[in-house]
Amino acid sequence: QVQLVESGGGLVQAGGSLRLSCTASGLIRSVNVMGWYRQAPGKQRELVATITSGGSTNYADSVKGRFTISRNNARNTVYMQMNSVKPEDTAVYYCNADARAYLTASRDYWGQGTQVTVSS
Repeated sequence: QVQLVESGGGLVQAGGSLRLSCTASGLIRSVNVMGWYRQAPGKQRELVATITSGGSTNYADSVKGRFTISRNNARNTVYMQMNSVKPEDTAVYYCNADARAYLTASRDYWGQGTQVTVSS
């Protein structure tokens, strides 16, 4: 199995910056797409950004130009640099990975979530 552990959430003022990290561990054979999703109170979980193992990225329109996703394949770690944050970025942020553990098929894995709160 694969475990995802996030870190880096917290309280930040509007206009500030925050960096999230997520590391995949376990009997990993390969990690394909990694990404970040978020869920605000009363709303559905939504995609924030994804990155392939080759470095191709995809962003939600709401964060383009402000957030940057990156990854370290050797460490199975994905990062998200959040700049110029806004109160509407407040949510629980979840790490996601399409990964394959040994002796299993590829599947989606989720982290436990990390709270990001942006004060106005």
